[in-house]
Amino acid sequence: SLGRIEGGQLRCAYHGWCFDQQGQCTEVPALPYFSPPKSYRLQRYDVRIEYGLVWLARGDAEMPLFDAEGDTSRRHLLCGPYKLAASAPRIVENFLDMGHFAFVHEHLLGHRDHCEIPDYHVVHDALGIVVESAQAWQPKASADASEAALVDYRYEVRAPFQAALYKGKQRDGIALFICPHEPERSTVWFRLALFDLETSDEILLEFQDRIFSQDQPILESQQPKRLPLDQSLELHCAADKASVAYRRYLREHAIRFGTI
Repeated sequence: SLGRIEGGQLRCAYHGWCFDQQGQCTEVPALPYFSPPKSYRLQRYDVRIEYGLVWLARGDAEMPLFDAEGDTSRRHLLCGPYKLAASAPRIVENFLDMGHFAFVHEHLLGHRDHCEIPDYHVVHDALGIVVESAQAWQPKASADASEAALVDYRYEVRAPFQAALYKGKQRDGIALFICPHEPERSTVWFRLALFDLETSDEILLEFQDRIFSQDQPILESQQPKRLPLDQSLELHCAADKASVAYRRYLREHAIRFGTI
């Protein structure tokens, strides 16, 4: 990572060895007449650019789905990175949780006078989890909102450390993407796919920054820091059906990173 690109090849910063795009070593400067054999190579991974981020595939992996990205009528914007001392599963669970809106995001995504979360539906399909018919009363549901409203939500979980939501009458989309560095340390990005074409990038980014700055101290203070997959280790209520479904999804897919 300290090296540099020279003529389409990667030169190591330590001994100056060069590697081509297939990972094959092509030059050892200390031995100018040496022809590196095929065994002198780096591990090579497939890389793609999607959603404004660089993705590296370790093994057989598919891109996380965010259908709103393909809608050219929407405004697309990347928010982050946000670095925090929290496990990836805890961050996803927080994203799916609506019960905290009235307290953590009071006067924005919720208010203590309107705490109730109406019943909603959770569906397990071939791709993961879908949360349908969810609602929350929100004083300011988005950066361009001018009045409070009961806002419709739909959540989708299509990968262990990724989720997306669609909210409001227009179904603005927000995707959560997490890069887990360690079981209790992560970097987070949000990809916006909005129908708001007028609000400036600065205002949209500031709104998302503000929301996540309210989540971060809560996420970093949770104990245990890793998400318990044993349902008996934490208490739940009917409003937590999305969280319970996510924990079940992790168990069924044998995801252990960042969990208990």
